[in-house]
Amino acid sequence: MTKKVHTIQNAPTRLPTWSQAVEAHGLVYLAGQSGQDPSTGQIPSGGIEAETRQVLQNIGAILRSIGLDYSNVISATTYLTDMADFESYNTVYSEFFPNEPPARATVEAGLVPPLRIEIQVVAAR
Repeated sequence: MTKKVHTIQNAPTRLPTWSQAVEAHGLVYLAGQSGQDPSTGQIPSGGIEAETRQVLQNIGAILRSIGLDYSNVISATTYLTDMADFESYNTVYSEFFPNEPPARATVEAGLVPPLRIEIQVVAAR
């Protein structure tokens, strides 16, 4: 199997224990992305909407850096710390995937504070 690890500068910094994106067999697996602003390292103020928007912008930056975009996303898994945020998150999510959205699962999970959301996607070339 041929595997390519992608390291992207305009997305949250990767740690030595994970890769931002790994490509194999025509699929690109993005690590779970947080709402951390890559230029400041901070979570944006403005609640779950602002954090969701930043997560999806981070995903978009990674996709664009490897020649893909949101239309290439085939699957998304979202982790929310509070399912009461689902409607607000879903409204922002819909802006990024207005047509033919990817398959998706959304689950409630404990995340490292202060994170309220993390999204992991798989894209196809």
